[in-house]
Amino acid sequence: MVWTDEQIKNHKEVADVLEGIVREVFVFIAKEKIVTERSVQKFILMKFRKHNLKSCLGLPIVAFNEHSALPHYAIGKKPAILKPNTLIMIDIWARSKKRNYPYADITWMAYYGKTLPTKIQRAFDTVLQSRDAAVSFIKSCAKEGKLPEGRVVNEKANAIIRKAGLGKYILHSTGHSIGLRSPHGADKNINKKGDEPLKLNLGYTIEPGIYIPGAFGIRSEIDFYIDEKMKLHITTGLQKQMVFIK
Repeated sequence: MVWTDEQIKNHKEVADVLEGIVREVFVFIAKEKIVTERSVQKFILMKFRKHNLKSCLGLPIVAFNEHSALPHYAIGKKPAILKPNTLIMIDIWARSKKRNYPYADITWMAYYGKTLPTKIQRAFDTVLQSRDAAVSFIKSCAKEGKLPEGRVVNEKANAIIRKAGLGKYILHSTGHSIGLRSPHGADKNINKKGDEPLKLNLGYTIEPGIYIPGAFGIRSEIDFYIDEKMKLHITTGLQKQMVFIK
């Protein structure tokens, strides 16, 4: 099911709220004396209630250091405690409780420390290049009046990661359609099984990642749609550099 103009507007509203929550999360982490994955997650859920948002498919992902290497990390009985030189992944998805609002789904990365380790910086830069390559490829196809299959977009994104020698750490697909009842829509996704062209006026995510078991993970997730004029619109923030929290 494609979105109406009103649903596109509603999606953008939710996306803006989620971006604001992420910014507030970074301020919360900087100000609190003791921060854990759980305390950050509770802060996000409190913001969801404040903004009348609902969510499904688990709780928001708040992952420190090696926990970020798990694409679908869920906080266990012993949440990690923030300490100097901690990598932070924040992945949140939600929709308004109002009827017929689509979801928005974003992931941002931050670092609690002064200097980013070279191996993390390299992985981060590679993920951003992968994300941007996927966007550029879709734009180029749309400019020629056609929409690419999800599996082809997936391959364009993954090729960047493999070229950097990190291909074995691709543990997640490049993206998915966005739904009204779930952040994962019913349409074909942007992965190796995505054998159908992307659709006009339907939201998708692009979220390439590198996940090094026992070490760290990097993901950048944005939302987009393509209008009837074949123009691609990114509806969420576009992370261009690591967020440093001091």
